[in-house]
Amino acid sequence: MKTITATELKSILASHKLWLDGKEGNRADLECANLEKANLEYANLYGANLVEANLVEANLEYANLSGANLTEANLAVANLEYANLSGANLTEANLAVANLYGANLIGANLKGANLENANLTDAYLSGANLTEANLAVANLAVANLAVANLIGADLKKANLTDANLKKANLTDANLENANLSGANLTEANLYRAYLTDAYLTDANLYRDWETDRKSVV
Repeated sequence: MKTITATELKSILASHKLWLDGKEGNRADLECANLEKANLEYANLYGANLVEANLVEANLEYANLSGANLTEANLAVANLEYANLSGANLTEANLAVANLYGANLIGANLKGANLENANLTDAYLSGANLTEANLAVANLAVANLAVANLIGADLKKANLTDANLKKANLTDANLENANLSGANLTEANLYRAYLTDAYLTDANLYRDWETDRKSVV
């Protein structure tokens, strides 16, 4: 784990900005960097390398991490409110108890990520890859998960109230005791999904069976 001082971090961010502007500079390389409790509010880390970085309790509110590589990064209890993580690679990242309220995770790769007890209220996860992700007890109220891949995901006791799961793939997902009240599950794939004691009050489970029949013929 590399220790990064506040001065070094400021220099890295400045160089990264130059790189983004097409001028002299270098892409931020913060692989294995120790950034615990770092203040990166509004930081522009677009496309940065943060593989295995320690960002525990870091403040990344409104930060731009679009396209960044955060594979196996530790973001436990981090503040990512309204952060832009679209297209980011968060494979096997630890986001337990992280605050992702209103965050943009469109098209992000969260395969095998730990999001247990994370706050994803009103987050944008459309088209995200959440295969085998741990979302147990996570708050996904009003979140947009349209066309998201949730194959084998653990959503036990998750709050999905009024969430948009249209055309989401929930094959083999664990939704035991999950709250899906008012959720939109239109054309969602629930094949072999575990729904024991799940709350489905006012959930929309519509499926275009006519389209399905024609696809089989």
